[in-house]
Amino acid sequence: MNMQNLQNFRDYYEILGVAKDATNEEIKKNYRRLARQYHPDLNPGNKAAEEKFKDIGEAYEVLSDTAKRAQYDQFSRYWKQKGFSKQTPKPKTWEQKGERNGNQNVDPSQFANFEDFINQVVGVGGRKDTRNGASSSTTTDPFRTPKSKVQYTVPKNPPRPTRRDIEARLTLPLEKAYQGGKERIRLEDGRSLEVDMPPGMVTGQSVRLRDQGIGGGDLYLKITVEPHPLFKLEGANISCQVPVTPTEAVLGGQVEAPTLDGPVKMTIPPGVRSGQRFRLANKGYPTEGGKRGDQLVEIQIIAPKNISQEERELYEKLRQIETFKPRADLLG
Repeated sequence: MNMQNLQNFRDYYEILGVAKDATNEEIKKNYRRLARQYHPDLNPGNKAAEEKFKDIGEAYEVLSDTAKRAQYDQFSRYWKQKGFSKQTPKPKTWEQKGERNGNQNVDPSQFANFEDFINQVVGVGGRKDTRNGASSSTTTDPFRTPKSKVQYTVPKNPPRPTRRDIEARLTLPLEKAYQGGKERIRLEDGRSLEVDMPPGMVTGQSVRLRDQGIGGGDLYLKITVEPHPLFKLEGANISCQVPVTPTEAVLGGQVEAPTLDGPVKMTIPPGVRSGQRFRLANKGYPTEGGKRGDQLVEIQIIAPKNISQEERELYEKLRQIETFKPRADLLG
């Protein structure tokens, strides 16, 4: 088709991205897709998108109507061969016989250009509203109503997505896992949630958050408790090591031991061995029913590397007078 001859010509098939023999369903499908893409409410201030939206609506107005589409095709074929006349004769009226099956007569030679054809024959161009004198278009915008700025940017009643549970991983320090309480988390999808954590959480445990999944599903937070430098979980019990001096190990007495509730004093007997364990009742991890495990304190006798001169003298004197012979059985 010679575009230089077709003054202001608009290839409606090309605008909608369909073939010349496209079905009504194909035309409608492409129109709705493009109308969403270029809708003015989704492209505020974009003049190019606004013009594109108008062209899409004009093309659909013609190609979706069987009679208008047939007239458009007849006009296009004529001007492909003849071109536009230099003068602008008065357009003829045409007969429409059986508009439903597309039988009509139109004389394309009576139109000086494509715009005249559209405005006067098909009736898609701007018209004056006789009630208020305002210019209006007959092109239908399926996404807009007089009462609403945007009626459809997505379907009015979109189908709910399939209900699906999802899982997220949450790593906590031991102190937080022990205490529980409120924790604010941020998910990968950008959501920020405040979660009420139960006390005494352990690695591998899941916390269920109702309706926070997809389509009304649930969100499961899979817990990982970070390793702690002092405490180690052994079921419901907590173990830790407490260093003591050689003097404390020999004489016994009170020493401080750390717990998840803070330091506590415990009594060790005289002559304690390195590696010996003592039990602090109810100082372990919470269990079901409000009970708690115990804390197991392992004694570690640590010899000092740097001592004062006075301490060295005393240790020398002790070595001379001590009666304890731990290697006697080894030497026979």
